Amino acid sequence: MRWVLLVLATVGVTVPLDRLGVPSAALFAALLVGIVLAITRLAPARIPRFAGLAAQGALGVYIGTMVHPDALSALGPHWPVVVGVGVATLLLSIGAGALLGLHRDISPLTGALALVAGGASGLVAIARELGGDDRVVAVVQYLRVAVITATMPVVVTLVYHAERSSHAAAAAPQSHVAPWYLSLLMIVVLVFAGSVVGRLARLPGSGLLGPMALTIIAELSGWSFGLAVPALLVSVSYMLIGWQAGVAFTRESLRAIQRLLPAALGLIVLLNIATAGLGVALSKIAGVSMLDGYLATSPGGIYAVLATAVETDSNVTFIVATQVLRVLLMLFAAPLLARGFVRLTYRRASTEASSDPTAVADARPAARTSS
Repeated sequence: MRWVLLVLATVGVTVPLDRLGVPSAALFAALLVGIVLAITRLAPARIPRFAGLAAQGALGVYIGTMVHPDALSALGPHWPVVVGVGVATLLLSIGAGALLGLHRDISPLTGALALVAGGASGLVAIARELGGDDRVVAVVQYLRVAVITATMPVVVTLVYHAERSSHAAAAAPQSHVAPWYLSLLMIVVLVFAGSVVGRLARLPGSGLLGPMALTIIAELSGWSFGLAVPALLVSVSYMLIGWQAGVAFTRESLRAIQRLLPAALGLIVLLNIATAGLGVALSKIAGVSMLDGYLATSPGGIYAVLATAVETDSNVTFIVATQVLRVLLMLFAAPLLARGFVRLTYRRASTEASSDPTAVADARPAARTSS
């Protein structure tokens, strides 16, 4: 009955949010419903691990299908500048995350993952595996996407004086889309093979990054055969990821996150302003408009960015290619960043313990007792 309640309530919240155009509506609904049911002790104890890994893999394939050779070729000779802007965005995110990590309620690693500007759903999916608190990462990442998505129309109108196009613009339809059963078969193969390859390569977050890497290779090599992830599967994956974080909430953790939100909101605003400055630099160097530079470097809400670009007759292919590169950079860099945080913390702990004779002396009797 707990599972039935969780599923029905999540679907009931997802449908209206999706109609309102809320980004990643299923993930937000699952997170919200999971929190409410967990606080009222009506949620399942936990989400099965295999279900979480399957959701990571499906999401990795979905993100991988965003990479198209024709879109990336739109960057032309400006791709080093775009990569440099992505690296600068990553460094700004790390700096903001380090400041957030000074808060007494979270660790520096959790703060860094919470403010990495790209791939919010993917980061939430692997946050626990990387050693962070996925509850904090989920709330702050979704707050980041929500703030940027909500402020984008205001900024575009008031700052860049953009107007909606008088003619309807639409993205070019995909030339070939595989039948749903073939897509499902390919997804299963990519998820299984990607997870195995990721583990053999000792890739952190292998459940997400392994399938995503194989999908990108298939897309760029022309061997994807029109692979398309069904919308229902994407929504179910979002729900599983949201539930995984939501049902783990307690009243104490909710109070801690409430204390954290003002600082997180302030850092999100500062990050948005800083990346807008990078957009100005990108527009000057790449020779695109100021609006194109802003949309290309917006640190979140890739679907809202795409919709705004289409409505304002912006350079859609350039903006999409830049955004996809940013998301891929963030998702691949975040696990390496997490591994670096863990190693640094371990070295500091070892150094402090070895330099404290009292701590060493206290540890020896405890070791004898436990043996």
